[in-house]
Amino acid sequence: MTSTSAVFSALAPYGWDESWADAFAPHAADGLLPGRVIRVDRGQCDVATADGIVRADTEFVVPRDPMKVVCTGDWVAVDPDGDPRYVRTYLPRRTAFVRSTSSKRSEGQILAANVDHAVVAVSLAVELDLGRVERFLALAWESGAQPVVVLTKADLVPDPVTLAHLVQDVETSAPGVPVLTVSALHGEGLDVLVALVGSGTSVLLGQSGAGKSTLANALVGTDVMDVRAARDVDGKGRHTTTTRNLLALPSGGVLIDTPGLRGVGLFDAEAGVGQVFSEIEELAERCRFHDCAHESEPGCAVRSAVEDGELPVRRLESYRKLVRENQWIVAKTDARVRAEIKKDWKRKGAEGRAAMEAKRGRRM
Repeated sequence: MTSTSAVFSALAPYGWDESWADAFAPHAADGLLPGRVIRVDRGQCDVATADGIVRADTEFVVPRDPMKVVCTGDWVAVDPDGDPRYVRTYLPRRTAFVRSTSSKRSEGQILAANVDHAVVAVSLAVELDLGRVERFLALAWESGAQPVVVLTKADLVPDPVTLAHLVQDVETSAPGVPVLTVSALHGEGLDVLVALVGSGTSVLLGQSGAGKSTLANALVGTDVMDVRAARDVDGKGRHTTTTRNLLALPSGGVLIDTPGLRGVGLFDAEAGVGQVFSEIEELAERCRFHDCAHESEPGCAVRSAVEDGELPVRRLESYRKLVRENQWIVAKTDARVRAEIKKDWKRKGAEGRAAMEAKRGRRM
């Protein structure tokens, strides 16, 4: 049996601590070994244990709920020996990064577990898509992790004034979130990012071509991830990362690199959306009606802020879009929410018909 001190020595670089040890105690009593999942594919996973990296089968953890499958970042209990070895269970997750799937059943897909920092990589090689940044941040806040936006390929924007304006645009769309500029090619800005991800676990997110693999290589200090050039026409790249990989960083901390995400659907992310649009949520508290939709209601503080130039129109439109999307996802699985949405539609329809009739009456 591997000693407790040997377990701590081997697993500390992957984030093992006293709290995880306490949570694992019942499984240790059953003779199982602790380990962290560093990669999952085809019903099997690579697990970092005190015995080294082992390959284990996940067939004993195959629930109907896709949110409960073993994923990269999980701490698991593994058979001490055998061929094949098996993952028997995983420890309760501290945080989980989840997006909705394309399934009509409105299921969630867990991308990474036990994450402390969500690093959203955004390429400066193409025009900024602030709506997509807000979408990533909503999922990041909802996961329980602290988000940070990293503007990659900063060397492609040599004019400091232009770069400052781009940073300001992102900061406006990311209240309470650090925004860093990095050139992994020249090593600029990496020291700040290394310090930020130097403790805990960070997940690297972004579209294909955002420079995630190059960034991962720079943080690890070696070419552990394949890198391919992005297309000049749109800045997009091919999926150089095809699985989620957990990497121990030489400066401390752990990094989970993910494939480029084309679709980033919300999954029950009401709190996350509220955090991203905190200024709108604060304004909404001053609206005359507590259920104000910020459209045509009298006494709407949000629309007043737009008219006064205090709140950008784009921010309000993006907020409305994400709120509607999240409500739709939740309504698919919650009958009460569906009923409330239908009731709201009927109310708005009646108000619209009444307004039209009043308008016709004035014309007569």
